[in-house]
Order: sequence, then C-alpha cells, then structure tokens
Amino acid sequence: MKIKSSVCFDDVLLVPKYSNIRSRKDISLGLCLKNVEGTFSLPIVSAPMDTVTGPEMTSAMSTAGGLGILHRYNTIEEQVDLVLEATALQPDLRFGAAVGVTGDFKERSVALYTAGCRIFCLDVAHGHHFLMKDALKFLRGAFGKEVHLMAGNIATLRAFNDLADWGADSIRVGVGGGSICSTRIQTGHGVPTLQSVIDCAISDRDVVLIADGGIKNSGDMVKALAAGADAVMCGSLLAGTEETPGLVLRSSGGEPPRKVYRGMASREAQKAWRGKVGSVEGVATTVPLRGPVGNVLHDLEWGIRSGLSYTGARTISELQSTATFVKQTSSGAMESSTHIMNKV
Repeated sequence: MKIKSSVCFDDVLLVPKYSNIRSRKDISLGLCLKNVEGTFSLPIVSAPMDTVTGPEMTSAMSTAGGLGILHRYNTIEEQVDLVLEATALQPDLRFGAAVGVTGDFKERSVALYTAGCRIFCLDVAHGHHFLMKDALKFLRGAFGKEVHLMAGNIATLRAFNDLADWGADSIRVGVGGGSICSTRIQTGHGVPTLQSVIDCAISDRDVVLIADGGIKNSGDMVKALAAGADAVMCGSLLAGTEETPGLVLRSSGGEPPRKVYRGMASREAQKAWRGKVGSVEGVATTVPLRGPVGNVLHDLEWGIRSGLSYTGARTISELQSTATFVKQTSSGAMESSTHIMNKV
C-alpha cells in the first residue's frame, strides 16, 4: 500500500515577497456567493454550532462583513424563531441556516425558506454520501436559483467534485480537524485540513471552497486562502464571545467567567439535541468569556490583511497565484511561535 504524505497548517510557512502595497487598507478580501446579492467584505463564516451561532452572532458577523450560519440542533419551530429573531435584530441581514440530509430536513428547509432564509448549509460530518446527493437535488428542485447551497464536510478532490456536480454552490472542506472534534480518534478517518484544501483547490468546478477545521489564528487563515480557499469557517476562534449562545458561567471562587463550547457530536450535545447518544465524535468544554466578537473579527481581519501584504497581494486571488509555501521542521515551528513564553 502506498501512503501519501500530507501537511498541516503548522508544517508550512508562506515565503515573504516583494510588496508595493502602501497600506493594508488597499487590500480587498471580498467574497461573492452565487445567488446571493452583494459582496462579503470578510471571508469568514461562523460555524453552525449551538454554542457559536445564534441570532446575535449572525448579526455581528453581517456587521463585520462576514456570514453567520444558524445552527440546526433544535426543532423546526425553534430554528424558525431564530431566523425571525435574527432578521428583527437586523432587517437587511444576510445569514444562512443549517439543515441536515435526513429526517425533517425537507419540512425544515421549506419553513426556513418561508421565514426568509436564502442560504442553506447542508451540515453533516461526512458529506460525500448519497444522502447529500439526494438532499442537494431536492433543495435545488424546490428553490431553484433563489438559494445558495453550502454543503459538506468533505476531505478529497473526488468528494469536492461530486458535491459540486450534485448542485452545491460552496463546499466546506475539512474532516476531523476541529478543536473539539474527535472524529479522527473515534473513526481513524480524516485528512489534515490544509492538505484537503490543497487537493480540492485544483478542481475545475466553479464553486466556493470554504476551509473548515484546525484553523487556530489569522496566520492559518492566510495559509488556507493561499492554498486555494475562498473563505474559512470558524468555531473555536469565536467561542466564548458575548454573542455566542449560552449562559455566562460564574464561579464563587473568583475565577474569570466562562462559556460552554462543545462539538455537536459530543455526548452532551447529542443528549441535549435528540435525547440519545450515538457515535461520540466530539468533546464539550468551557472557554473564557472574551468580550464582543467584533473585536475578535477585527483582529482576524487585520491579520489576514497583513498576511496578504507580506506576499504583495491585493486580493485573495492574487495571493493564490503568487504565494509560495516552504515546509518547516518541528524546530522551525517552535521558532515560529512566541518562544520566549516557553522560557523559565
């Protein structure tokens, strides 16, 4: 058996190049989604998780120029209420809503469409599946070109091309890389997200590639975009902010306040969502309260802008056409970190 090598975000760096960019404000991070009016000025999408994206997060993401995807781990009526609440918070809101590919997804999709949703995220752990094909064909047949269909997750070029051919407008690329995901441990399956992006980016299909999983900072975002992604999806980077759903947890011992962050395949999330537990492919934890998400998104945006400037690129497409990667050793990765923090 021939085993293919692969790279993770920490295995590579981008080589700095000559730049004539006077100001990082001159850099455009615009993202266009098929069947969605206008341009998103920030190529960041918030993950459809019940501890990440509710109405307040979709509003904050839209204000920052990004896109929020309302989670699906509730009843149809509850998700419709989230849609209505979100659009009351911001009447011109551009947002998405997640649906599955089995069970009530047809009724749920129709109800969400009636409530005003025009971006549907077909949200499953293993998207290269015949049920995904059937779901994409149903939604396209039901709503035509009035909707944008985001599908995933997948890890290979064949899967990417198949989902595109089945009707997806954008595809989430990455399996098992999330910080609270244990799919690779539980099932032995997955591909490092950066490698999946590299592999899928050579596709000739006209669909948006969204890197999803394993992204720890703005530097990883720049690497994903340089490798061929059009946008990135985030969960942990947004967790703990004021706009995430969930109560603030305060202790009597004076520790800083925290919020819950959990994978949707964790034991806790499965029990809360459907009252039973199947394959456990995620964990639940708490993270420190981090303040407004707008501050986090601002820092990420300017990190991305700075990253493009180091390659001398004014747009994401220019970054992709000129970027050069170099592999680094584990010692190089250590040098790349703020290693003074490791000194005693």
